[in-house]
Parts: sequence; C-alpha cells; structure tokens
Amino acid sequence: MEKLQQAIANFIEKRHWEQFHTPKNLAMALTVEAAELLEIFQWMTAEESCQVNDKTLEHIEEEIGDVMIYLTTLAASFGLDPLSAARKKLQINANKYPVEDKIHEDDSGQCFSKP
Repeated sequence: MEKLQQAIANFIEKRHWEQFHTPKNLAMALTVEAAELLEIFQWMTAEESCQVNDKTLEHIEEEIGDVMIYLTTLAASFGLDPLSAARKKLQINANKYPVEDKIHEDDSGQCFSKP
C-alpha cells in the first residue's frame, strides 16, 4: 500500500495538482468515478453482471483503479491508511452484524466462488 501511495503522490506532485486536491474535491471525484463504475452495470441483469466479456472486464478494472486512486488520495489528505480504515470498519461491522447460528443457503447473489 505504501508503494501505491507514494506512486500516486509522485504522479500528483509532478503535475502540480495538489492545489486541486482538497478533501471536498477528492470526495466528489471519488463519487464520480464510483458512478462511472456503476454505469458499466446499469442495464445488465444480475446474471449478465457476473459474465462480462474481456473488454468490459478491462473497463471495470480501469474504473476500480480510478476509485482506488481517489480513495487513497483522500485518505492521505487526512493522514489515514485506507487498509487500516477498512480493517477497523470490518471489525465494527462484525460486532454490529454477528454471524447467525443458521446460515442462509441462498447464494443467488454470488457470481464467483468464495475466497
């Protein structure tokens, strides 16, 4: 993560874009990029979204990259580590939503095998 953060910071610095990267602007850009990711799936069925072609997969990857860059830059503007923030939030969610004794067998929302 540190290498990615440094590469992003170098990219921004070389272009003198720091002046534009206020938290407000970064948050807005992040939502725009997330919307561009969503747009790929806008008219797909759930099944179609699980079976994309290579060109669409490449587009998805590019938009995820954009989201990650803006998220990482926004976190850095506050001195936060996005991976630590995600781990902390995952623990909060684990406490908020404990595992039920009975697991539902419906996996209709799953496209791929679980890691």
